[in-house]
Amino acid sequence: MRMLVIGHTVEDHVYLNGEDIIKPGGIFYTALGLKNFIDKEDTISLNTFVQKENYYLFAGVYEGMGKDYLKYVERIPKVYLTLHDFKERGETYESVSQNLDIDIKDLNSFDGILLNMITGFDITLNQLKEIRHVYNGFIFMDVHTLSRGLDENLKRNFRPVPNVDEWLSSVDILQANVNELKTLSNKRNEKDAAEEILRYGVKIFILTKGEIGAKVYMLDNNEIISIFKSSIKIENKNMLGCGDIFGAVFFYTYIKTKDLCKSLELANTAAGYTASYENLNAFNDLKKDVFTRYN
Repeated sequence: MRMLVIGHTVEDHVYLNGEDIIKPGGIFYTALGLKNFIDKEDTISLNTFVQKENYYLFAGVYEGMGKDYLKYVERIPKVYLTLHDFKERGETYESVSQNLDIDIKDLNSFDGILLNMITGFDITLNQLKEIRHVYNGFIFMDVHTLSRGLDENLKRNFRPVPNVDEWLSSVDILQANVNELKTLSNKRNEKDAAEEILRYGVKIFILTKGEIGAKVYMLDNNEIISIFKSSIKIENKNMLGCGDIFGAVFFYTYIKTKDLCKSLELANTAAGYTASYENLNAFNDLKKDVFTRYN
């Protein structure tokens, strides 16, 4: 199986205990999750920008993946993150990168396309429409920072997603968290908002709820149905990459099996273990940990 991952690579600066800690970010966690979860015969290709000066942050994961659509640029974005225990993290950007180049002649050679809107500027709406026009398979989109505007200080604040109906009509599977949901619909009832999203053409809508769990909404014979899975109970040691790992494992498993319940179960478990890992080396055991818990 072949998958294509599209999204910006960023350099994260995390303020923790008065210290500025530099970490790999952007689609790095998506790639990290896939690298440590896919079967040996499967391949992942990355469509992203990287920078020579800080490529060492990403090399351990990116070097094991298809790099035909990886391009070096002068500077990738830096994201300054302020983490909070009980509310959405704060984000301020430096050097917001240009839109990615999507120059792929054989899109239909991929079994699935995973688009993670890391900066919100990863690709344009017209680029997505062109991909949709050409590509016959499943397109997964994580709303991520498409849900946030960009002010004069490069701070990212939530706002309604412009042309939301056109974005959503071009994807098959959509992932958002509870705050991002408010930027996709002005309906305040969760089920009503989910139904509006599905009416745009999304086939599967995933709503992640952090430590509570995750819910999947679908339309069945024109009726909205949902499946909820509680988060696993595990010691929380990490607040980065959980949603990215969730999306990577969910989409990979769904493309592989078409089993919605299994995909939700494994993704939820993977996100839980991501929150428990203290360092990147722990991800080497991701697949073993997930299936040990799942089985």
